[in-house]
Amino acid sequence: MLQKELLNWYGLNQRELPWRNTRDPYIIWLSEVILQQTRVQQGLPYFQKFLQKYPDVFSMASAKEDQILKLWQGLGYYSRARNMHQTAKLVVENLNGQFPNSYKELLKLKGIGPYTAAAIASFAFNETVAVLDGNVFRVLSRLYAKDDPINSSIGKKVFEELAFQFLNKSNPATHNQAMMELGALICTPLKPLCSNCPLQNSCHANKLGLVQTLPVKLKKAKVRTRFLHYFIIENKGKIAIYQRPNGDIWHNLFDLPAIEDVSHKDLQTLKNKLLELNWIQPSDEVEFLHQIKHILTHQHLEALYFLVRTKNKPFINGKEIWIEPNALKLKAIPRLFDKFLDWWKSNDLGNLTLKK
Repeated sequence: MLQKELLNWYGLNQRELPWRNTRDPYIIWLSEVILQQTRVQQGLPYFQKFLQKYPDVFSMASAKEDQILKLWQGLGYYSRARNMHQTAKLVVENLNGQFPNSYKELLKLKGIGPYTAAAIASFAFNETVAVLDGNVFRVLSRLYAKDDPINSSIGKKVFEELAFQFLNKSNPATHNQAMMELGALICTPLKPLCSNCPLQNSCHANKLGLVQTLPVKLKKAKVRTRFLHYFIIENKGKIAIYQRPNGDIWHNLFDLPAIEDVSHKDLQTLKNKLLELNWIQPSDEVEFLHQIKHILTHQHLEALYFLVRTKNKPFINGKEIWIEPNALKLKAIPRLFDKFLDWWKSNDLGNLTLKK
């Protein structure tokens, strides 16, 4: 029986991960949120930091959003962190701190989709539901040689049915963990270790020579390139930052004032634009500092950083705040901004506020 062979393999080869030794739905939920679109190696330190600072749902619910975003900094997809915080508050305020114990009820929580709900329901409450993440899609697609696109609505329904059919109904929690582990360690995207796979003899893709072509995914949306000109506007030892609004990347994170254009502009053109916006006076200096390229899922960002020394504090957009550079470490900032600060420090350029 394939399910038994899978569990035997898992028992001998599973990695020791902290969220596997518990049935606490809070800890399982925290790990699943952090590991969405994040590799275990990258997510594990974040999981440990969050669990140390917020050991239960009550402590997370009482935190401020800025604190959550700051701890999350560097993981990307910040909506995950905001949804996580909102869910913690809802569980505390409306459910007395108790997570729902069923897949159907878990789906009602913000930021919890079918995969996360199935993982919590299965791992914490042993509910008979199948988990479908990227690893499981890949295992099932190859095992049954299914070429339905895994990111299409029809494909998702096909694989939901396959996953439930293949599920070990007497031990769904361990089965789901085993499927995910098989995809992570053996049935990998590029160089699967088929000779080490416990399902090799029953794998249709292996028999038909289709391992390298499965699973099938629809083409992604076209990647957009954005040209951003960031300004470190300094006045009397403080610099201007603002909290990014909704409707764009990184909302609620703190960032530098910027001008976006269809391409990079030369220094004089940018200075003229700053004069037009009344961000500087004619005698103020504008100095180019650094260029960074930053890749997001659907966007490529090309950022230029400039230092602006102003004699008079300008009105930027009415939402700016003026802080000392050292206070940036207390704010949740985008990874792109963090990259610039890393460059500054690595070049030993001293205090961010250069003064002549």
